[in-house]
Amino acid sequence: MKIYHHIDEFVPVKNAVVTIGTFDGVHLGHRKIIERVKQLAKASGGETVILTFFPHPRMIIHPEDQDLKMINTMDEKAHLLEQLGIDHLIITPFSRDFSNQTAEEYIREVLVNKIGTKTIVIGYDHRFGKDRQGSLADLQQLAPVYGYNVIEIPEQDIHDVAVSSTRIRNALLGDQIELANEFLGYPFFISGKVNRGDQIGRTIGYPTANILIEETYKLIPGDGIFAVHIWLGDQKHKGMGYIGHRPTINGITRNIEVNIFDFNHDIYTQPIRMEFLHFVRGDIKFTSLEDLTIQLGRDKEAVLGLLG
Repeated sequence: MKIYHHIDEFVPVKNAVVTIGTFDGVHLGHRKIIERVKQLAKASGGETVILTFFPHPRMIIHPEDQDLKMINTMDEKAHLLEQLGIDHLIITPFSRDFSNQTAEEYIREVLVNKIGTKTIVIGYDHRFGKDRQGSLADLQQLAPVYGYNVIEIPEQDIHDVAVSSTRIRNALLGDQIELANEFLGYPFFISGKVNRGDQIGRTIGYPTANILIEETYKLIPGDGIFAVHIWLGDQKHKGMGYIGHRPTINGITRNIEVNIFDFNHDIYTQPIRMEFLHFVRGDIKFTSLEDLTIQLGRDKEAVLGLLG
């Protein structure tokens, strides 16, 4: 898959089959749409193109709103779309100037002139252009003028996408990891770098790798202990993940840590991916490190039982 970080980098391709959206989660609802795009491209001998925007439009239009959390970072989203066999991913910067184009300017300059769209696959409720006045009706009306086809995504499919995204976010925040993964079609994961912590886990027999997530908009599950898989490059390991403020030692910052089983290597600053498989228990404040250590032993047994 070729990735473009601005639409100006893209060179029009033959029979471009295009769809537009945030595709946050790249979940089962999105995959149904992506499969339709791939089928149309195959039938026409064309190539698949996904147009997405970063930052998310809401971050620009409503910068005061800090509540927006995304299931995927942009890098994670690109990784998932590449796995699905998309040919081209255009990540174009969203700005107020971009949003102020009229509907026809957007269609002519972006979709036709810069992408070379021959088929656009779009939802009935998709809005674009200045004040979001552009709609499916505009795309259909101008199709004969600019020589492209419009394929409407059924309302039920759009509904499924929206419901799935909401349920995934709520499930991740509400200790329902298995439910979130069911809607995603893959294990929810976070990606970051291993950061040096205070090494308290090492002193009680459970050394942890601290994971630094630089993207503040990334959704993080609720606090607790999790059964996880850890990926270091192409190597997979079993582990016990933790999210929380470490109340037993009166911690202040919220940490993301993992105890990787049967592993004793220096991985500081290395990229790491943690896949969440099961929620084990919530965060608890213990009266002593000894009590915490005893509970961690029980947690590890539970995790091993869940991971098999």
